[in-house]
Amino acid sequence: DSIWHESYYDNYGKDFKSNSFSMAKSIVSASLGKAILQRKIKGIDQLVSDFYPQFSSGKSSAMTVGDLSTMSSGLNWDESYYSPFSVTTRAYFDSDLNSVILGQKAIDLPGQHFKYLSGNTQLLAMIIEKATGESMADYVAENFWKPLGAENDALWQTDKENGIVKAYCCIASNARDFARFGKLYKQFGKWNGNIILDSAFVTKSIRPRFKDAPEYGYGWWLSTYKDKDIFYMRGHLGQYV
Repeated sequence: DSIWHESYYDNYGKDFKSNSFSMAKSIVSASLGKAILQRKIKGIDQLVSDFYPQFSSGKSSAMTVGDLSTMSSGLNWDESYYSPFSVTTRAYFDSDLNSVILGQKAIDLPGQHFKYLSGNTQLLAMIIEKATGESMADYVAENFWKPLGAENDALWQTDKENGIVKAYCCIASNARDFARFGKLYKQFGKWNGNIILDSAFVTKSIRPRFKDAPEYGYGWWLSTYKDKDIFYMRGHLGQYV
């Protein structure tokens, strides 16, 4: 429970914010676990179409919230960061992110294979907002940021003023407060004796769902290092917890 080493560069310090990119996906998946614990979502097998009837036909009809968290939705999202024409690029700049996401269709059967798509996390966040009646930023603040004793406020980019958050990316915070999420999962959902997340959900999150994709669980990346199993949050261009 101590900081062993701390280094900052380019005049940054412990209270400075930087973007986390896709580390936000782990926080959204943690929010799924919280909504399930609060019985606002039935479980990882609840259908996406229960919240958004747009996905009630075709292959999409079998898609679950767990499929979104494990990157196995089968949606036709184009995860291209450098093409000006990809839907990922559009999601960054469009001022109506809801419409972008609800225009997606499943081209593969959900729940079968891992395919990393940022749109999955955005749709999952939209479902959490609908299930809880709260914005994602408020939900994370009340259920994680404050209970974990975060030292600083964070920022979360939105698609427009008073719009929805870009849930697949774009939480700006500091190293110490991000590290609290790693510690929460390391302690299987407990924090200072309080149950923040169900330990069974955390256990499931840090194990691979698919044999052919051992690198991913429910919103968390997985690997081995020096013969130890590790799990981690990862963001584009070098953010890790």
